[in-house]
Amino acid sequence: MRNKNKSKLSIMSIIRNITVNPLLQIAIIAIAIIIVIAGLYWLNKDNSISIEENKKIDLTPTMIKSIEDIGEWEFLQINDEELADTTKHGFFGDSELVRIYYGTLRLGINLHETNKDWIKVDNDTIKATLPQIKLLDNDFIDEARTKPFSETGTWTDKDRKSLYTKAYKAMRSRCMTTENINKAKENARVQFDNILHSMGFEYVKIQFDK
Repeated sequence: MRNKNKSKLSIMSIIRNITVNPLLQIAIIAIAIIIVIAGLYWLNKDNSISIEENKKIDLTPTMIKSIEDIGEWEFLQINDEELADTTKHGFFGDSELVRIYYGTLRLGINLHETNKDWIKVDNDTIKATLPQIKLLDNDFIDEARTKPFSETGTWTDKDRKSLYTKAYKAMRSRCMTTENINKAKENARVQFDNILHSMGFEYVKIQFDK
């Protein structure tokens, strides 16, 4: 019985000391806070919260249409001229028709001719498959600039049309070469790379229909 009374007196003495001594109060509060923090850490040590910035940019139908609405896009322009001639042999002598033709050949693509799903996002890369490079304007000869170089004898409109066709084929063949088409393709890649980067896409891959 005496021991119990002594224990009660000791506890009461400790409580009294805590009440009286403010430093002891602060120490106990600090210890309690440390215990609570350690307990929370132990409970949540296997749970992690990560915040990642979503840098993915969605390719919307509006964005695709804005590109397709460009329509014809020129990537190489070639100014050319052709000296074409034809001769007719007659009983009283030869007749000769010579003309100089000028033209501007524009190589590029028509974005209205793209296939379905021609542009799409694959993981972190946007891929665009463009139509083949072609001659954008088949009427490239400027007839207003055509100059007669020499004309002897009598010639019909049919003869002149035939000479025009001869010059047309020569100019087209000379300009629509593999080298010029590759130049236009390279220019197209650079232009599309720039436009897609400006829309926020970091990785861009450009290819052409086969």
